[in-house]
Amino acid sequence: MHSHFSTGLVWFRRDLRTHDNAALAHALASCDTVYCAFVYDKAILDLLPRQDRRVEFIQESIDVLEGSLRALRGENSRVLITLHDVAQTAIPALAARLNVNAVFAARDYEPAAVARDTAVQQQLLASGKQLVLVKDQVIFEEREVLTQTGKPYGVFTPYHRAWLARMGDLPTPSRGTTEGQATLASAPEEFANELPSLADLGFETTNLRALGMRGGSAAGEALLQDFAGRMDRYDEARNFPSVKGPSYLGVHLRFGTVSIRTLVNLAMQHVRSGSAGASVWLAELAWRDFYFQILANYPHVATQAFKPEYDAIAWEQGDEATALYKAWCEGRTGYPIVDAAMAQLNQSGYMHNRLRMVAGSFLVKHLGLDWRWGEKYFALKLNDFDLSANNGGWQWVASSGCDAQPYFRIFNPVTQSEKFDGQGKFIKRYLPQLAGLSDKAIHAPWLAKPLELAAAGVQIGHNYPAPVVDHAQARARTLARYGFLKKSADQGVTTAVQ
Repeated sequence: MHSHFSTGLVWFRRDLRTHDNAALAHALASCDTVYCAFVYDKAILDLLPRQDRRVEFIQESIDVLEGSLRALRGENSRVLITLHDVAQTAIPALAARLNVNAVFAARDYEPAAVARDTAVQQQLLASGKQLVLVKDQVIFEEREVLTQTGKPYGVFTPYHRAWLARMGDLPTPSRGTTEGQATLASAPEEFANELPSLADLGFETTNLRALGMRGGSAAGEALLQDFAGRMDRYDEARNFPSVKGPSYLGVHLRFGTVSIRTLVNLAMQHVRSGSAGASVWLAELAWRDFYFQILANYPHVATQAFKPEYDAIAWEQGDEATALYKAWCEGRTGYPIVDAAMAQLNQSGYMHNRLRMVAGSFLVKHLGLDWRWGEKYFALKLNDFDLSANNGGWQWVASSGCDAQPYFRIFNPVTQSEKFDGQGKFIKRYLPQLAGLSDKAIHAPWLAKPLELAAAGVQIGHNYPAPVVDHAQARARTLARYGFLKKSADQGVTTAVQ
């Protein structure tokens, strides 16, 4: 049974929609009057470059959210209170100003967010108010899916089985409605100014629109409808970066402009009709939950290896390491599939999932660089950056994470390129200077005959770099770098978290 409150405040964060929004639904069911707010949090925004697609995506999503809230209220007056402030102090101050009894928000699992919410809760409690946190951005959270011994899972396959077995618990997405419930309050006059523009927030426009990306729940719904017709082929199509295989919903999941429950319900409908593609996509959504619960239950992964012994690896350091890292960031490694992947990331804020594995593995196991360097770069660049999934993915390629690929499995970027971009369509799109090369030569231009290079106008070392490392030599160095782990495992001193 819900507690009942006279007045509540919904604090939107990573749930920028009204449809199937757990915090909004809970507040409307628990209060007589409900206010709504969003904080452009300076504690986060002040750390970002002045051009950031994610801020533009959020800003557009807030405009759409305000329209949805007005439609719910049935009047054209402003509903959403927006603040450009530090959320940790701004929310308790707003709660006091509005004289609300409780603040409702969707639970967040990142260490910094947990610390912020704890601080907000303490300030609210000090003035007799409550912070009500509800599950929204995952299907199962924290300790909801446990092993038979009552511990969190550290391996995906048994977690996935347990996750699927719980699907009967999945709530059906609910339409956002105020029917027979609370009054959705309009914003008090002092907050009823225009919604802040990107410039008001101190940011500049990006190429978001040119990329065909739009913020807001309607854009998320349109992408989902487009993907629904392709979902059954996802198991095959997802592997080829030049093919329209993925859902492209990552950024919408990240900021909650679509509901995870809506996606899982749709996937389950397709699975029940025997769709192999839907099963694979559903597993990807389960991976997302898996990494969220890893971060919640093993918060040390945010800065350290999941398997503690992997923190003893001696990564390359110094000027040469820094130069190699810069070459990787800028797509100048001399390996076309890696360079094209980095160009895609740098130009669009998106990278195909197969290529995230290839480019990530190259940084760690070809260049010998700390996975945290790559994690940080992806965090800066990815539109759909999510700490849990990004960390999980990087620890997977570094073999330091839960259920990671074994350290001696080292992707050969040329083989990966030949297998998943056979005709070089993806490479040609992002590295047009190589477009004249044959399907065979484009994956390893340095091996092409001088005549072919000349005919294609490719000059290794001039308009396309020579490889920064040799695959065979890099592989040998990686096996040596990780070799002590085998010795310690043989001696029975491994301390991996089970």
